[in-house]
Amino acid sequence: MNERRQKSYSIRVDAAELARSRQHPTHQANGDEERYAGARYFMSFTKGLIHNPKTGLLQDPKDFVEFRRAIDDGFIDPFTDRVRHGAKYKVVNGNIVEEENPNFLDGFRQWEAPTAGVVFELEGPDAQAVTMPPAPPLLDSSGNTNLELIFEMAEVYELAILRDCPFNDFEKGAKNENLKASIARLNKLGYLQNQNGRPRKVNHKRNRPRQKGKLDVQTVFRGSSPGVEVGPYLSQFLLIGNKAVNGEDGVTTGKIAYGVLEINQKVPIATPGTDYMTDFAKYVEVQRGIAQARESYVPGRRFISTPRDLATYVHYDALYEAYLNACLILLGMGTPFDPGFDHLSGGGVAAQDPKTRRHANGFALYGGPHILTLVTEVATRALKAVRFQKFNNHIRLRPEALAARVELVRRKNSGEIEENLIPKALSQYVQGFLDKLESNGNGDLATSTLGNISAIAEGSYLLPMAFPEGSPMHPAYGAGHATVAGACVTILKAFFDTSAVLVKDSSNEYRFKRMEEGDKLVAFRANDDGSALVESPIDNISEALTLEGELNKLAANISIGRNMGGVHYFTDYYDSVRMGEEIAIGILEEQALTYPTDPFVFSVPTFDGDIVRIGRR
Repeated sequence: MNERRQKSYSIRVDAAELARSRQHPTHQANGDEERYAGARYFMSFTKGLIHNPKTGLLQDPKDFVEFRRAIDDGFIDPFTDRVRHGAKYKVVNGNIVEEENPNFLDGFRQWEAPTAGVVFELEGPDAQAVTMPPAPPLLDSSGNTNLELIFEMAEVYELAILRDCPFNDFEKGAKNENLKASIARLNKLGYLQNQNGRPRKVNHKRNRPRQKGKLDVQTVFRGSSPGVEVGPYLSQFLLIGNKAVNGEDGVTTGKIAYGVLEINQKVPIATPGTDYMTDFAKYVEVQRGIAQARESYVPGRRFISTPRDLATYVHYDALYEAYLNACLILLGMGTPFDPGFDHLSGGGVAAQDPKTRRHANGFALYGGPHILTLVTEVATRALKAVRFQKFNNHIRLRPEALAARVELVRRKNSGEIEENLIPKALSQYVQGFLDKLESNGNGDLATSTLGNISAIAEGSYLLPMAFPEGSPMHPAYGAGHATVAGACVTILKAFFDTSAVLVKDSSNEYRFKRMEEGDKLVAFRANDDGSALVESPIDNISEALTLEGELNKLAANISIGRNMGGVHYFTDYYDSVRMGEEIAIGILEEQALTYPTDPFVFSVPTFDGDIVRIGRR
């Protein structure tokens, strides 16, 4: 017993040494917070503080200073004692007065876990041992309005314009004129033609799938990892189900078996064409942190069919539910495990062959419960790490606020608001957004990005939001959904054979498996009204849906689904999934120390296309 106790202690020490060996990075923001401190922090997250009703800007910069100090203190109480919440105070004739609101406790939104990044963890990288590069600043190194930031704001605008466009049109051969016009406007901005180089780990370049420096229907809004540009826009894991214990087919009906229960992949239908926060007074109300009613819905449910549907999914999901679903689908299909250890689990190829099948198999170790537990366990670590980036480091403003800055300059230019109410830096530098996004419609304002936004935003350049309350009550960068996606998907890529492809096998079973004679490659899409799934054959092996690609696509779909709601930018997705990946790899490295009897190696394909190997030999 003493020997076991000492060995247990030694493994814990080894894990602690592994954690200590991880160098804590220098956390670097883009400098916009300090750069525009004297301009009412107009490039920082200020939601929930007191805002001016005419400009939508922070009323008193001291409120932001106290907000920042409360975050750095790491205690919740200062958010009540020192930080003035915008729902409790309003601005009248330039003066801040207390709101006469007897329902205050029911009528305001709280900031979400602003101190979570200062706690410690006993497994995996410390919340402050991982980081993200600086988000795109307002100005580039030459002092010009940053083309990357203009481009990703244009993407969010265009996704709002396309919120009811069918996902089936986001594929080669589709001829949706609205989508084609959006792509043309994005390509006209010129950013992609100058974008090159390796991903951020080398030089902070964020690569996107594209053809010859341009987006097309098969690459637009697709994210950036191997396989995301192949086949349908949506990952199969957001559509299909698995076989029930009684043999009922859930794959083609989108029903996922949770033991003997089932979950339907169909989602509620948010009312098409209904967007929010397009009135400036309502925008200011939301920035003050005043709670809003829920969005409207039409009767029924359907498979995810449009960006609005995907935005609805990621509005109410339990953060890791898409990856838990994917894990259940894969286990139900008998998907082979990673070749480096599938003989250990009893659920892989070795278990299928009578010659190599053992009398014991995996369950609590190397089996379904092991994977199901771990794929959700990493989510909490991801959330704490990203909270540190959000609140303590970058404190980046949300797209809804950046769009409001664009609208403010439009109002100044048209004489709707006095120029002296607007900070000079805002007026000068945000003008670049107007110049680019008003001129990318072939010289016709009506066909430009902002011309199209104006048509659906009551004549303004405000960002039409999918949710009445707009963004959550925390900064944009990184993205919680994307960090959790990166962590959870990395666990799935570690355990399962990512070279498997989706087929209909010789027994007419749908599976992710290593392709054999008699297997037919397939893909599923929702039909035109989203009421059913349609199976499509794939004739070209280069268009096969690999497990790696569909998992990468799942992470991108969930992350960019938040952009479709209007609450995040592309870089929030791009850098956050990679930080989540780093967290999961760190946890796997520590887990590997605890399996002393079995030699195995996880081979984890990363979001950048590299391979990380973890294990014991």
